Amino acid sequence: MQLHRSDVVAKAAEILDNYGIADLTMRRLARELNVSPGALYWHFADKQELLGAVADRLLKSAGTGVDAGGWPDRITALGSALRDALLSATDGAELVSASFSAGRSVEVNRIVTALGAAAADSGLGADDAELAARTIVYYVLAFTADEQSRMQWDAAGAEVAGGDTVWTENAGGRFAFGLNLLIDGIDSISVRSAFPGVTQAETPLS
Repeated sequence: MQLHRSDVVAKAAEILDNYGIADLTMRRLARELNVSPGALYWHFADKQELLGAVADRLLKSAGTGVDAGGWPDRITALGSALRDALLSATDGAELVSASFSAGRSVEVNRIVTALGAAAADSGLGADDAELAARTIVYYVLAFTADEQSRMQWDAAGAEVAGGDTVWTENAGGRFAFGLNLLIDGIDSISVRSAFPGVTQAETPLS
């Protein structure tokens, strides 16, 4: 039977979800597909390219259609959709973070572009809007990576240092709090840009 690229990505996603990113090796993937490791390199130049494809599969529908409403609502929707997508697979945040750092995920770039467009609508310049978008993605990735680590500790029955045993129960609220801080920061910077030399308390928008 001919091996297709989509078959390789689907099996890799299955291994990721069942065993985690540490067990997603080219050797194991080849064994699961009943092919030699060399056969995988017909479809992917290296493991980083494979991980990028798995990340794109994971994020395919994250934030699609989020193009209506005010810019804060769009950022909230995009950030929440990204977190939900990361949580849908074991070690999803770690996988996407690695792919993002290596520049191997098309879908992460799509989300960054959408976040940048929302940030630009706040009044930020192009460079600041892109930086704001990347900062939001960094926050979502880091928050969710920590969240997934705590979930794994909880599942293993291990005690978390500090005794914060209800952290994961309140994770949604904590995530929203942090995202709102970033939105408020974007708003503050955009106001200062619109009224240079004037404090925010003195602006007509206050």
